[in-house]
Amino acid sequence: MPSIEERFSAALHGTARTWRLAIDRRLKHLGLSQASWMAIAHVAKEKEAPSQTRLATLAGVEDPTMVSTVDRLVKAGYMVRTPSPTDRRVKLLSLTPAGQAIYDTVWKEADALRRELLGKVDAAMLRNVTEFLETIQANIDSLS
Repeated sequence: MPSIEERFSAALHGTARTWRLAIDRRLKHLGLSQASWMAIAHVAKEKEAPSQTRLATLAGVEDPTMVSTVDRLVKAGYMVRTPSPTDRRVKLLSLTPAGQAIYDTVWKEADALRRELLGKVDAAMLRNVTEFLETIQANIDSLS
């Protein structure tokens, strides 16, 4: 029989994967890949325009992978690259009006799914599990 730690790890990985797939299915009509809508969401949530490297870090992918995702989003008219005022080698990313409109749709649909999936969960349990996962994330971050 697996240990509770093994069960936790499997549940965490499985839930994260199926959560992303559920959102992906909900957003399929937008014609965006998971990488694309996640990149759009990360850029939209940043206080300042991120670099491609920062966006890759946020998304948990390598720089070359993010470059191709950003290339597709720029070509589709959702994102623009602008030179950094402090380092000409760095390109900063921002959403176009079309990109912001897509993000608004992504956010509304993802929020509806969150409400649907979490609506019947006890609020205190949700708070405890969220704080627990944030603690695990902090522990992981402290290893870096």
